[in-house]
Amino acid sequence: METSRRDFIRTSLCAACGALFVPWHSAWAREGFSPTDPHLKEAYFYKKLADGAVQCGTCPHECIVLPGSRGRCRTKVNIEGRLFSISYGNPCVVNVDPVEKKPLQHFYPGSKALSLAVAGCNFFCLNCQNWEISQTSPDKTRNYNVPPDEVALMAARYGCKSIAYTYSEATTFYEYMVDISAKAKQAGIKNIWVSNAYISQAALNRLCDVIDAASVNLKSYSDEIYWDLSGGHLEPVLETFMTLHRRGVWMEIINLVIPTYTDDMDMIKRMCGWILKNVGPEYPLHFSRFSPQYKLVHLPPTPVEVLKEAKATALKEGLHYVYIGNVPGLGDKTLCPACKRTVVQRRGYTLVSNHVKDGKCEFCGAQISGRWE
Repeated sequence: METSRRDFIRTSLCAACGALFVPWHSAWAREGFSPTDPHLKEAYFYKKLADGAVQCGTCPHECIVLPGSRGRCRTKVNIEGRLFSISYGNPCVVNVDPVEKKPLQHFYPGSKALSLAVAGCNFFCLNCQNWEISQTSPDKTRNYNVPPDEVALMAARYGCKSIAYTYSEATTFYEYMVDISAKAKQAGIKNIWVSNAYISQAALNRLCDVIDAASVNLKSYSDEIYWDLSGGHLEPVLETFMTLHRRGVWMEIINLVIPTYTDDMDMIKRMCGWILKNVGPEYPLHFSRFSPQYKLVHLPPTPVEVLKEAKATALKEGLHYVYIGNVPGLGDKTLCPACKRTVVQRRGYTLVSNHVKDGKCEFCGAQISGRWE
């Protein structure tokens, strides 16, 4: 009988601190790490404990990492009582994407984003579509050697308005992301954080100094489902949304509607009510269609009618911009919340027309939330 992902999470974590235990000494010798490795970077947020242990402060797991082990994300290593990231300057994926693919519908539509990822994640999502890179570590993937300075130069060379930290979980290559973002910001290039939003407040506030937009996932509005589905908790994610709002970072929220997990309309209604009350109606909400992936191949794709019902529920609650994702033809339009005219038209990820001028509807003059040319 196959071991469930929930059982794997429980049996692979230290009972005392919750850290994922991976023997370090054998990995060090086998993979050839050394203190001078250019892909090692001392973590920006951690504290030293007794007997050489350290506690990571990058995300809410707050892993206590013993000498010779790593945190849950597999990317933070305790080396002689100091916590190091092994995710610095070694992306396993580098692409040029339309910004709509992030997905961001209200952030410089039609522009290009240089997209990169380093292996690793602090979640164990049963539905992960990029599990080949998210559920492993940077020392187990084939990587490029791209230091932060070169990423910013590459973005400029390819005419990219922004750099997106995406595909895996960007928080797990936090140090690399922050340093790239600082370089890009100096060069006038925007930065996009694509994330599960599971990050500590200290790390998030530093990140908010250098990013411009966030495409953030809200896995569920149930803490129990959050743990069963992803191995995390709801409250830190909600805190992230409020901080992004307070700090003026543009965000778009993605909710994957998974049959039997997150397709309950009462829960969706409560979720939309929380968004409206705590961050306001102006941030887009994307209901994305689930397709069978990874550990949930036994489930069917989300019925389109369920997605339409979720969208109707969100609009009825008072959200201004609601999209259906992963269904061709259903998420292609941005409507003005005042006159209901189509102000942005897309065909897939391709921009067809844009009637937002100086942040306003060209037809009636109403404000259209987002970041526009």
